[in-house]
Amino acid sequence: MSTPSAIAGDRIIDTELHAGTSLPEMFAEVCSKFGSRTAVTLDGRSITYTELNHAANRIACALLDAGARPGSIVAICLERSVEMIATMLAVVKCGAAYLPIDPGYPVARIAETISDARPIALVTTPGLAERLHHVTVKFLFVGEMSRRAQHAPKPIYVSQDDAAYVIYTSGSTGRPKGVVVTHGNVARLLTQTQPWFQFSPSDVWTLFHSFAFDFSVWEIWGCLLSGGRLAIVPFAISRSPEEFHQLLVRERVTVLNQTPSAFVLLDQADAAMPLARLSLRLVIFGGEALAPASLRAWFARHGDQKPQIVNMYGITETTVHVTYRRIRVKDADRERESVIGQSIPDMQIHLLDAKLRPVSDGLEGEICVGGAGVARGYLNRPTLTAERFCDDPFGPIGAKLYRSGDLARRREDGELVYLGRRDSQVKINGFRIELGEIETAMLTHPAVVQACVIAHAEAGCSPRLAAYYVAQVGKEPTTRDISAFLATRLPAQMMPAFYQRLAIFPLTPNGKVDRTTLPTPSAGSSLPDRRSLAAPSSMEDFVAHVWRVVLNAEAVSLDDNFFDVGGTSLLLIAVRTGIQEQLDRQIPVAWMFEYTTIRALAKRLSDPVDPAPTLESHTLQTRIQKQRRAFARVRATRSASQ
Repeated sequence: MSTPSAIAGDRIIDTELHAGTSLPEMFAEVCSKFGSRTAVTLDGRSITYTELNHAANRIACALLDAGARPGSIVAICLERSVEMIATMLAVVKCGAAYLPIDPGYPVARIAETISDARPIALVTTPGLAERLHHVTVKFLFVGEMSRRAQHAPKPIYVSQDDAAYVIYTSGSTGRPKGVVVTHGNVARLLTQTQPWFQFSPSDVWTLFHSFAFDFSVWEIWGCLLSGGRLAIVPFAISRSPEEFHQLLVRERVTVLNQTPSAFVLLDQADAAMPLARLSLRLVIFGGEALAPASLRAWFARHGDQKPQIVNMYGITETTVHVTYRRIRVKDADRERESVIGQSIPDMQIHLLDAKLRPVSDGLEGEICVGGAGVARGYLNRPTLTAERFCDDPFGPIGAKLYRSGDLARRREDGELVYLGRRDSQVKINGFRIELGEIETAMLTHPAVVQACVIAHAEAGCSPRLAAYYVAQVGKEPTTRDISAFLATRLPAQMMPAFYQRLAIFPLTPNGKVDRTTLPTPSAGSSLPDRRSLAAPSSMEDFVAHVWRVVLNAEAVSLDDNFFDVGGTSLLLIAVRTGIQEQLDRQIPVAWMFEYTTIRALAKRLSDPVDPAPTLESHTLQTRIQKQRRAFARVRATRSASQ
């Protein structure tokens, strides 16, 4: 058992750092050693470990008054900020579990998550609360909590078995599910991997990912519990490879965590900036299958010693990471498979058949994970928990084995090769997505009687979601209608890129939908109701050409929304890159998200009165507001017609 921790005003409790301890204890240990060092930076603002601890204590006092205790849940809906980090820390200091909610999620999904998790309160800002006024929950405003006088509350005892956070993942039944992860799960992840990475107070990490994505657990706690500096990446910069590269150089980042999809764009930006000196010592991949061959150009410029490249396979239900595999120059030339390496020392991977029997080397089997990283289970879902977290036949009595649904095979050299999914779950840009959840959402549309969603991958491109539907007789919903309907219910990463209406679905001999014979989706044909392309201006013609190349579409309308015709945020950056190269000018990334039709973007690019400002001239709040308005437009532009 761990030594109890306490919140006691400004007093820092010095405890022994060891496997199985709680997150507040580990943070207290860091504060006692490195209190004067910078903990977090954002947009020119910095805060030391001691200051962060004080800020967290003030928020913790307010949370305790609101009823936060071990066993309770506190939801957090905040933009990326120092206050967001302080609130997360405050929640775990109270012994409660934090529930991260991305402010960009649709209100309906946020309401569904709150209803399922039943948190004691939602910590947010007045501005975000206005958007969530229909959500039934007690609101606590972080600004008011941060300004309150600090006092010494009663000691809060936090066990390694207490829940630290709950992160919701996509659900195959159409209902998202919350994964309950304990303090012990997280603490041992950091101590068990330390011999590989040697994280230290001299490291600078980035918080690149949404805190509702479990990769952020590794970024935030990996940094703060090793005494490093966490450089928060504003959302706008996270979508601009050039500016993100500049941030890496400026902040002298040493530890970078990326999905392979995001790294492709950063790699291109790095190649275009040969004189920019990176300080990276580690690039850690996760969230998606990595093709080593995709790193050839990077290795040609940087080699494989600094930074070292590491591929890690992991699952939310097994606490972020399960395996470790160093990737070297020779792998980029020889490996044609996604090799995921060896398990973390206190984890065990078994490749099993449907009856949980081990398969022979070289044969395909389901990845089943045992060990100290296996989470507690799904929140309020005992049946699903029993199904996916079964008794571990290879471990001690009482141990659980998580059935991942992922497939792999073990080679003769002992390496594990990732082979994909055995069910309808896919990964898009690192996000785990159950296709069944999207299909269920489509079927709630009053005019849709049948729905099917697949992941469509074109040569050299990341997979994108394609949705097919059969409409009710006598009703003709357009794909625009379906897209606008889904945008009010699904987060951006779950929105299909293609829509196609069919008269009838093809079936297999046993009567199931034959997904292999569905027509190939096309951005150019996904919106049959699109308007004419007649007589575009020269700038409009230029922008349309770039769209067609990036989207691999024969035609797009001047007024089609980029995200409705197959676009994703990563592809939008590719459009920006193409326009910048042809026009030989810098285009603010905020424009790309704000002007999401050919007509609007061409007009903005043609405006001689208001030249493009640099993003550095915008305040952080302005950038955030632009991005949130842009995504709100994507989801709700035509929802009024429903």
